[in-house]
Amino acid sequence: MKIGMVCYPTYGGSGVVATELGKALADKGHEVHFISYALPMRLNGYSGNVFYHEVEMATYPLFDFPLYTPALASKMVEVARFEKLDLIHAHYAIPHATSAFLAREILGNGLKIVTTLHGTDITLVGLEPSFLPVMKFSIEKSDGVTAVSRFLREKTTTNYGIDKDIRVIPNFVDIEKYNRMPCDDVCGVFAPKGEKVLVHVSNFRTVKRVQDAIRIFNQVQKMIPSCLILVGDGPDRSSCEMLVRELGIREKVRFLGKQQELVQILSAADLFLMPSQSESFGLSALEAMACEVPVISTSVGGLPELQVHGETGFIAEIGDIDRMARYSIDLLSNPSKLKMFGVAARKRAVENFDVKKVVDEYEKYYEECLVVAHP
Repeated sequence: MKIGMVCYPTYGGSGVVATELGKALADKGHEVHFISYALPMRLNGYSGNVFYHEVEMATYPLFDFPLYTPALASKMVEVARFEKLDLIHAHYAIPHATSAFLAREILGNGLKIVTTLHGTDITLVGLEPSFLPVMKFSIEKSDGVTAVSRFLREKTTTNYGIDKDIRVIPNFVDIEKYNRMPCDDVCGVFAPKGEKVLVHVSNFRTVKRVQDAIRIFNQVQKMIPSCLILVGDGPDRSSCEMLVRELGIREKVRFLGKQQELVQILSAADLFLMPSQSESFGLSALEAMACEVPVISTSVGGLPELQVHGETGFIAEIGDIDRMARYSIDLLSNPSKLKMFGVAARKRAVENFDVKKVVDEYEKYYEECLVVAHP
């Protein structure tokens, strides 16, 4: 198949999933054309079946904001026409599925559209009154729609009144790459005295509640020698740095910023913290689980579908910092239990979210969509 993969190139779950999916499909012999305004973050290294097409953004004094939706549609038309694409896989309904619909109408050649809903497009952006009709239309006009969790599928059908089959295909992880590895050098930097290592990875937006992760760690470090590694960047980083200084734990918290490779960091971790307010799946938690790191998370969204309370980690209510701290201390103070949870986390990742299994699901779904009529 010749597949157009449309995604945001930024540091976030949807872009990571789209990029890793495209690379995996290319490894299986498909031709994958990435279309975005910048090179996707994880699209590194050469592959003969992977191509990148940049959306050119023109600026005119008449327009206050760049017109990305029509520019993206025009690039889709160009790529689909000259590369003879079979389908476009749009990650995020707005604007990607909207642009794909415009491209299909312009082409008039039966180009198929598969839209994957990742979360923020449904739970935040799409509920804006100005976007809701376009969101609903774009989903219903797609030939196939997938969601990364049952929670997100139910949220979509409820919020938008959509009477359309939405296939749940979860996010995934390369279990061969994301596998715990020797990390004495990394541990020597983070925890030179053998301290326990807690890790949080996110885009530092309000819904990620990074300050809760810091407050959880603050309670943990009072009981157990430990350090906190914060990976990522975003609008809340400055306030998080301020909180660390206010709590007097600056020497025990490291802000690493955005990181391309996480396996070494996760291999050095003892616990992964995800105190999110909203999480349609929790890809960074899955990557930690694949590296045998138990997860302490909230009970929101798709997280209860990802991990098992009392087996791969622990789940608490949003904002229950005390409970999450107690769970963390319980695991960190019991080495055999911590090891058992880590092994169970890896097993769940392997059995349920292996990239090879999930890519097979996408392939089958593409084939189904190629034979259906446009909605």
